[in-house]
Amino acid sequence: MERLVRRLEEDRSLLEPDRLRERLEALDRLDASLAFLPDVSEGVPGVGLKDAELSVRARAVCARLEAANSELYKAIRGEIQLGRGPEALLRWVQASSVEAGGGAAASGVGYDTLDELVSGVLQFEEPDAGDVAREPEMVFYQPTPARHIFDLIGGDLIGLGGLGAEDVVVDLGSGMGHVPLLVSICTGASSVGIELEAAYVERARQCAQRLNVKKATFFCEDARVADLSRGTVFYLYTPFVGSILRDVLDLLRQEAANRRIRICTYGPCTAVVAEEPWLEAAKAPEMDWIVLFRSRD
Repeated sequence: MERLVRRLEEDRSLLEPDRLRERLEALDRLDASLAFLPDVSEGVPGVGLKDAELSVRARAVCARLEAANSELYKAIRGEIQLGRGPEALLRWVQASSVEAGGGAAASGVGYDTLDELVSGVLQFEEPDAGDVAREPEMVFYQPTPARHIFDLIGGDLIGLGGLGAEDVVVDLGSGMGHVPLLVSICTGASSVGIELEAAYVERARQCAQRLNVKKATFFCEDARVADLSRGTVFYLYTPFVGSILRDVLDLLRQEAANRRIRICTYGPCTAVVAEEPWLEAAKAPEMDWIVLFRSRD
């Protein structure tokens, strides 16, 4: 622990904006080590002088690293508010893909540096558990890993040309709005979040207002009765199962009778969507990656 703290104290380059991944890794290591050291600010009796000094130094390093992260997130928010979201965010995607040599990112599951960045920039406050109620077939909320959202945004997944000004991306079961917000920040498309939980919708609206993101709108609605007529791309991160999913797929099939649509899925619902005869998968479906489906003519 002493060697770790001394090394981090001496490495001032860690405070540079582009060293986010290294700062996050250092903070993880410090957090794990601090679990075995007392917080001397709480006046713990019987603490040796050496441990007390090391605890103070380690917490001072944590504060410096967290302050550097906060400054980075604040700077990116400022760029987004000025309409420069793609430049502010997408460069981190390329850096993250270079860094991710294996593990969770390579397998398609789990969260990484991009998720920490997005969380810090969007500044979501998770609603209290008591504020959120779910029907039996509604799945517990988890945000889509950020790298998958950026794959969706980047164009390779959606197809040649990516998402344009003519597109409206509808996130069915949008939670706190990660997908609609990032779509509208980083592309020319508009986005709509449809979410039944009012507490999540309020968080998403607050974030859009803070960031001056006017192309993302959020509705507190049941996806089974929502107006989907504007959507060109529909996204589902397995927000519901069973009869609810069946009803929503039937609603989407009715939309596809009037125009061609695209549906992107992530998680267990992919296997169900793959069985729909009116849809064609762009590639072999995998639950651990977003899969694109196109409606058949």
